[in-house]
Amino acid sequence: MRGAGGSEGGVGQFFIGLIMMVAGGYLLLNAIMVTNHFHMGYSLYRVGGFSLTSGMVMVPFIFGVGLVFYNSRNILGWILAIGALVMLIFGVITSINFQLRHMSAFDLIVILVLLVGGIGLFLRSLRNLSS
Repeated sequence: MRGAGGSEGGVGQFFIGLIMMVAGGYLLLNAIMVTNHFHMGYSLYRVGGFSLTSGMVMVPFIFGVGLVFYNSRNILGWILAIGALVMLIFGVITSINFQLRHMSAFDLIVILVLLVGGIGLFLRSLRNLSS
């Protein structure tokens, strides 16, 4: 009988490693707090000494959408609308902060042992025992 992944490794190690990996990953992701500081006056980009805010990005977007509705074959309108939309999405993504919540060293060690130990057991179950 073949084991996990068609190898001669243990099926028990496979499932224990998978459970540990999922539990550790869940606990790690649950310990991360996501915040942002995006608002219409938030500085997205700096060009020289000039700061481009997220509200200013909406101006070319509005003109681009207007040009596209006026003439859908207008390349300038598409460039303005899509470019401003990409800049706005990029600005939102770059304004996200990830912080690890306060926890004891024991909590962090348990999370890391579950995650990394689970990955190790999972990968060990996939290799051949004869090698």
